[in-house]
Amino acid sequence: MKENKLPTLTPQEIRDEELISAAFQKLIDTYLATNHRRKVDIITKAFNFAKQAHKGVRRLSGEPYILHPIAVAQIVCEEIGLGSTSICAALLHDVEEDTEYTNEDIANLFGAKVANIVEGLTKISGGIFGDKASLQAETFKKLLLTMSDDVRVILIKIADRLHNMRTLQSMLPSKQYKIAGETLYIFAPIADRLGLNKIKTELENLSFKYEHPEEYAQIEQQLADTQPERDTIFDKFTPPICEQLDKIGLRYTIKARVKSPYSIWRKMQKKKISFAEVFDILAIRIVFTPSDRKHEVDECYRIYSTLTQIYTPHPERFRDWLSNPKANGYQALHNTFMSKQGKWIEVQIRSDRMDDIAEQGFAAHWKYKDANAAYDENELDKWLNSIKEILDDPQPDTLDLLDTIKLNLFTSEILVFTPKGDLKTMPAGATALDFAFSIHSFLGSHCFGAKVNHKLVPLSYRLRSGDQVEIITSRTQHVQPEWLTFATTAKAKGKIQAILRRENREKQQRGEETLRQFFATQEIEYAIPLVERLASFRGFAKREELFRALGAGTLTLSDEDADCLRGKRRSRGWRKFIPFIGKKDESAAPRPDTTFTASLNRKKVLVLDEEVLGKCTIASCCHPLPGDDVMGYINPQGVLEIHARSCEIGTKLKSRYGNSIIATSWDTHKVLLFDTSIGIKGVDSHGVLYAIADVLHKLSQFTVKRITLETNDGIFEGKIDVSVHDTDDVKLLCDSLKQIENVTKAVRVE
Repeated sequence: MKENKLPTLTPQEIRDEELISAAFQKLIDTYLATNHRRKVDIITKAFNFAKQAHKGVRRLSGEPYILHPIAVAQIVCEEIGLGSTSICAALLHDVEEDTEYTNEDIANLFGAKVANIVEGLTKISGGIFGDKASLQAETFKKLLLTMSDDVRVILIKIADRLHNMRTLQSMLPSKQYKIAGETLYIFAPIADRLGLNKIKTELENLSFKYEHPEEYAQIEQQLADTQPERDTIFDKFTPPICEQLDKIGLRYTIKARVKSPYSIWRKMQKKKISFAEVFDILAIRIVFTPSDRKHEVDECYRIYSTLTQIYTPHPERFRDWLSNPKANGYQALHNTFMSKQGKWIEVQIRSDRMDDIAEQGFAAHWKYKDANAAYDENELDKWLNSIKEILDDPQPDTLDLLDTIKLNLFTSEILVFTPKGDLKTMPAGATALDFAFSIHSFLGSHCFGAKVNHKLVPLSYRLRSGDQVEIITSRTQHVQPEWLTFATTAKAKGKIQAILRRENREKQQRGEETLRQFFATQEIEYAIPLVERLASFRGFAKREELFRALGAGTLTLSDEDADCLRGKRRSRGWRKFIPFIGKKDESAAPRPDTTFTASLNRKKVLVLDEEVLGKCTIASCCHPLPGDDVMGYINPQGVLEIHARSCEIGTKLKSRYGNSIIATSWDTHKVLLFDTSIGIKGVDSHGVLYAIADVLHKLSQFTVKRITLETNDGIFEGKIDVSVHDTDDVKLLCDSLKQIENVTKAVRVE
């Protein structure tokens, strides 16, 4: 009798099995440590199903593919705090897309809830990491649509993105830039809006790490070097607080919160300051467990009152997010106190529930089922409804939608009042016009002014917290195109654009009808080529522009136009006095070098020498220099644009046109010169101008193009426009200028 032998596993397969088993066991242990119901069987079933479905498949890093769904489920359980339904969906999230199994199979085995979440995740997964990078904006739209059905879809998608960011090192540099840019532009703001502060911070830091590795490493090192100093401040500042809190019998913990590298870098970039000038790196966080949860807000104020008896609070930095929580559910008391060592230190006061919500977002509400949570969940619904309103309005371009929605992700808020005293939350920087559209579209489209605190103000007036706003309307008022220049909220911009598009369509139809009548009057047969000839004759790029001008009444047709249609040449107006003005020779227009473009697509890293640079354009939005972290973008004309990786336009390009992004580095061997500007500031004193001129004279490798300086109340400020080889030259010039007595600042400015 022949004995059936089990297949022998290879050493690699044994190692894989050990890795998979250990990862899954960790997931089960984490799940059992939560307050969720014990549904281990269904999770194990989902794991076994996914493991079989992904059998033999490996990630780019070489590890078995099943480790990715397990890692996503681990994040969903441990870091977001979701239960068995979400864990199962996370384990199965790639099954429908990557294998032969269907959503119906998943529904039969795991139920409708899990299947619906998996289907939502499948809808939004195409194009994010695959070859269809141009579909990212469409993907974002799908993501938001599914999010309004079940928030768990987006929570699991954020967990999926977080794990992909944690394992990004296995991807090509061009893919890293695309994914990091998309993460910063889309996923980090959504995580922030959902209250996932810890995940939002990690997504930002990982994106920063891959986009600007040198700056990231430098800030990490500076944080490590200054840690002893922060420890000393903490050790001196907290004992008096502990002593007083112990006296009132409070259960609490005090911990130090250190600003993230990305937040530090953003502040340095925005304010043009050095690491040493960022003063709010350290904050103190007091997290307490209330004796009675119903009175936790009262205990926050009680702790704050205790602190004011020890240290002097800053009169203008008090932030109360207890009475009016942020839209993402965040609650806390913040203020900055003067330490005995003469340093301002921020203190944040939260209950344990508030702390969980700050770190885990809306998912933490399921841990604290009480009346307080209901308000914040309603706030989430309000935000989702505002997203739905924008999605309901048909957009001409999904990429415009992406920018519009982005406006809604900002969480800085102000509180304003209606004439009846109702409280309304608005984004910081919102105008009276934004307020009008937030109340009702009719109110916004017919408003012509506003009263703020009973005083008449223009629609462009920027609101401040505490303002009481009354909108003045008229039925004769209509939406104006210039409103787009000061509308700031997504809803206002979206509605204005929709109304203008509708009006333009009406003008276009009227204009086309007017033109058809003109053709008939002149006994000329209506034809598109003739219409385009007339549009060109009248100086319009497209025939639609000609229609709109006719429909709006800003253009009247004449005999000259009839002659143009019949092919007769006639001098028009002032042109007859300038005979050499004629039609541009289109054959002389530069054509893109297709061979060069094709070669770009095959390169992972491009080194820019003089020959290649001649076929590129340096982006005017950010003016990068050799030495900056840069990326390449192949524009529709086939020309390579060089952008700084920190450039806002570059970030948009990464999230929109990922397949056109090229990993790029500089090397011009100090042969070519590039224009930049140095901002300079200091105390006006005798000889300072001569000293600046002397430094510029001695550094002869730079070409100085222009110097502008002006003095005000003993302080001089100005700008030096120079041509330099690279960022090393900029650093040398700034360092040399800062050596001058009474020069306090010299930094590169855009």
